[in-house]
Amino acid sequence: MKALKVDHIGIAVKNLEETLAFYQEVLGLELAGTETVEEQKVKVAFLPVGDTEVELLESTTDDGPIAKFIEKNGEGIQHIAFKVENIEEAIEYMQSKGMKMIDEKPRYGAGGAKIAFVHPKSSHRVLVELSERTK
Repeated sequence: MKALKVDHIGIAVKNLEETLAFYQEVLGLELAGTETVEEQKVKVAFLPVGDTEVELLESTTDDGPIAKFIEKNGEGIQHIAFKVENIEEAIEYMQSKGMKMIDEKPRYGAGGAKIAFVHPKSSHRVLVELSERTK
């Protein structure tokens, strides 16, 4: 397995609209779209930067993973995602290297991606997402 590029950086935010103002009006980034991913209890905004993206994540519920992250850590970088060619092979590879996976099978991610997370205990306290996108 080889990480092909940084696919996106996920940033946990309390209020998507307020945060978008900074990224759009101050940094000059353009919003490519938003999406709600019900199974992950999150609303996502996509802001392309070169060939990667900033992904802003707002929890849609008080008990969602992003809400829990913000409660514990405050707003900020929640994960870094690496694009992989084949998510199933990437999961198998990570497990063969002794990495603990949060997802042993791919799940649906924002933007139509198939994703899987590596447990931070295996990746030096960084939540790493593996992402396979068709685009």
